[in-house]
Amino acid sequence: MGTGVREWRTRTAAVSVLCAVIATAVMIAGTGCAAPTPILKADDTPMRNVRTGQATALAAVVAATREAGVHLIAAGDPAANVVVSPSSLVVALSMLADGAAGQTLTELEMAVGAAGSERLDAMAALRGVLTPLDGNPGTAVKELPDQPLVHLATQVVVDDQFTANPDYLRALAEGYGTGVLSVDLGSASGMRQLDAWVKEHSGGLVTESALEPSDIARLALQDAITLAARWESPFNAAFTRSGPFTLATGSPVSVDTMRQWVWGAFAEVDGWRAFRLPYNGGDLSAQFILPPDGIDPGEMTADMAGRISAALVSSTQDVQVDLSVPQMNLRPEPLDILPALRGLGVDVVLDAARADLSRTGTSDDGENTYLGQGVQQAVLMVDEEGTRAAAVTEMLAEAGAAPEEPDVTLHLDRPFAMIIEHEVTGWPLFHAVIRDPRG
Repeated sequence: MGTGVREWRTRTAAVSVLCAVIATAVMIAGTGCAAPTPILKADDTPMRNVRTGQATALAAVVAATREAGVHLIAAGDPAANVVVSPSSLVVALSMLADGAAGQTLTELEMAVGAAGSERLDAMAALRGVLTPLDGNPGTAVKELPDQPLVHLATQVVVDDQFTANPDYLRALAEGYGTGVLSVDLGSASGMRQLDAWVKEHSGGLVTESALEPSDIARLALQDAITLAARWESPFNAAFTRSGPFTLATGSPVSVDTMRQWVWGAFAEVDGWRAFRLPYNGGDLSAQFILPPDGIDPGEMTADMAGRISAALVSSTQDVQVDLSVPQMNLRPEPLDILPALRGLGVDVVLDAARADLSRTGTSDDGENTYLGQGVQQAVLMVDEEGTRAAAVTEMLAEAGAAPEEPDVTLHLDRPFAMIIEHEVTGWPLFHAVIRDPRG
């Protein structure tokens, strides 16, 4: 990791917000550290249970999540691969909103797409539809499971110089079923517990937190989503060949390319051509999206992503597509996500003088807390069997037989986008722009 993402500002006490671990694969869990301190939790507060039909703001939150994905992509290197998890960012912002007040709360809820009980209901419903897919993320590290596995986990870690607000404890229990772990965030031993959590919930694809020990760290929010999914129609490895891929510069390169003729939903929206390849089990799918010639896939807007998703979902007739997809094992550089937050209108929480995170609790030194750093680490692997990916988002708030010709040919032989979403709700879990599949 570059030194830039490890710098810590020292103006006030800091809140370390570790937001997400996402893994599209089954992974090995392991800690390699001492047992953690017992978690303080509001056990008298049950988790919020909301069905999707009861969540009036669900569509708005899904739309806001797409917007978050676009801004995260834009925050990346425009000449490199970018892999992000918009759903994880939105969950993390919602958790932060539970401890915010005033204009800080207003901006965070605007970024999430809903406010008050409507926000809480939408988050509960979106997380609830994934709960039946839960399982042990370490069970299929060597072989993807027959059915998709989605594991959600959250944890809040506070520094031993920070006292959590009881109301915040209740909000965490109600919304996320989690509590608070108290450690010395200024020590290596305290940070090892964050490292262990990241490693466990990413199955080892991400080995450690990007945060460093600091005397000004006060609070860490951890949200994890791990996903392991096998293609409904796996590619035949015998047909994988070295094939051409044209970089944005116009330079041709050779990449290992998978190919199959497969039936499914195809859509073309204003020149953007997309095919939905389902994962086994029917709840999750990957959208492979090829932009018009001369257009970078990072230029896709949230509106376009929504229109493409809607067109694929509403497609009433499957077509047979000659589909070629490059194999991928992508590990882009850590992404500074603060520009994306600013693009989403989240500004006050980044200002030490104006941020109001008082509802999270109080620092022993009485100093204010604000959000001062955000980083996302990501891994995306695609092969004949399915998809493996991991992303760790950290925000540091400082305290069969084929016909002669297929109906459609979609060869991803130039920069393209890939979106993994929950089909029923349309909630985007991953959004990637692949400019060079070699990594």
